Amino acid sequence: MRIGSEKPLERVQMHEVAKEAGVAIGTLYRYFPSKVHLFTAVMADQVDRFRESIRPPEPGVAPEDAVGELLVQASRQLLRRPVLASAMLQCSGLANAATVGDAARIDNGFREIILEALGIEVPTVKDVTLVRLLMQCWYGVLQSSLNGRASLSDLENDIRLACWLLLAPRSNAPGREENQENGRTGDREG
Repeated sequence: MRIGSEKPLERVQMHEVAKEAGVAIGTLYRYFPSKVHLFTAVMADQVDRFRESIRPPEPGVAPEDAVGELLVQASRQLLRRPVLASAMLQCSGLANAATVGDAARIDNGFREIILEALGIEVPTVKDVTLVRLLMQCWYGVLQSSLNGRASLSDLENDIRLACWLLLAPRSNAPGREENQENGRTGDREG
């Protein structure tokens, strides 16, 4: 994390990481065959740490607002080390889930965090899809901020709006039961 915080991804050398960690280069490559593996693992660790630090939302807070606040807090934490955040986002975006196990750990971790904040214990396929779309949107908004194309204020507003727009049709949204009783599911037909 220290090296990744100081140097852009393209300047990080695996032999330097091995030396800093006090392990042989072969040992490093056994566990992390590439920088993509290494920085995806770092991000997965950050997701785990973030999850441990989450406090329950205040009573009466709308689930969409609770998720928005979670993602704003995660963004602020990531942006404290922008060079490292850029490396982690780039590598996790490049990581193939079939070959980089920590990619699934990131996806599953954030999905569980968001579903918990929404109060959804048994998600539908649509719920999982909505969360996945929200995560993809969040990554894009973060990347825009890291690239200097969006201010921190814009980033936070965009995240909150995305939560409201993307999470409105979730399975436990208010009014879903009424629509389902009337034969409408809130889904567009035809």
